Amino acid sequence: MAGPTHLIVIGTSAGGMPALTRLVAQLPASLPAAVLVVQHLSPDSTGEPLVRRLAENTALPCQLAVNNLRLEAGRLYLAPPDRHLLVKDGHVLVTKGPRENGYRPAADALFRSAAVAYDSNVVGVVLTGMLHDGTAGLDFVKRCGGTAVVQDPHDAEFPSMPESALRNVAIDYVVPLDEMGKLLEKLVSPATPPSPTKMAAIPADLKLEAAIAERVVGTTEQAMQLGHQVPLTCPDCGGSLWEINQGSVLRYRCHTGHAYTADALAESSQHALEETLWVALRMMEERKNLLNSMASHGEGHWSVQQAERVEEMKRHINRLREFMLNGSEGTGIKKVDAEEIP
Repeated sequence: MAGPTHLIVIGTSAGGMPALTRLVAQLPASLPAAVLVVQHLSPDSTGEPLVRRLAENTALPCQLAVNNLRLEAGRLYLAPPDRHLLVKDGHVLVTKGPRENGYRPAADALFRSAAVAYDSNVVGVVLTGMLHDGTAGLDFVKRCGGTAVVQDPHDAEFPSMPESALRNVAIDYVVPLDEMGKLLEKLVSPATPPSPTKMAAIPADLKLEAAIAERVVGTTEQAMQLGHQVPLTCPDCGGSLWEINQGSVLRYRCHTGHAYTADALAESSQHALEETLWVALRMMEERKNLLNSMASHGEGHWSVQQAERVEEMKRHINRLREFMLNGSEGTGIKKVDAEEIP
């Protein structure tokens, strides 16, 4: 078959399998676009069961993407587990580059490479899913003149990804899943005239980021071209982060290639902080137990001192427990007084 005139790039996560099945069932075999899909999968999965399920429900031939495979219109390509799916010169690239927003494959990486390669002939789609992947990707698509489509959050099993996109990007179409197939078919139809707002020039920063993703690892000099260094560290590698100056979505990346939206970075730092606090609580509990043993095996003033230290440690433990367990209203967790700690 002929090479595609358009690309439809789709990102989804939680709830993605049934959503993708419903969507691709609406697409005809004569579709003049190639369809590329990032579904967040476990790194140790094969992806084949999802390919088979999609193929059973669509007229489009479906396959796992293979590196350097030539793109064809009317065919669906699924990102393999633990690999980024990229596009360049009419071909598929499959790489094991750094994670973006904690994901590999990442919708952002696919959307960016597609936008750079096919400019205004790209339709980016974000379906049901958790957190923020795809938000920056839709911004990339828009900056290159493409079209952004989001599943109506009220129609999504997990609305977080669509809602994030809507908060941060000027979305062109928000539609329920059962209406999306006809819309996509219309958007890639040769009979649909291009929008007068479509951009001809591809932003230089997106070209650079796409090139970094293709080569897997970037450099400090490239990161400096994209933004300014900030006093934050990369959650994945511990390296310095640069704040990206371009686009409507606040983003960060390290020189090795890890990339985050501000929301994803905040989520990651929150998880790291929570883990650290639980470790601190465990160590405080162990110290309290040790002081208890010391107080019970001592005598006189020394024993009294250890008992006082136990009471002080109980107060610290109680404050930390309240902070961790009752930090949000409506948690339903009972507050604990220091006197109640054994």
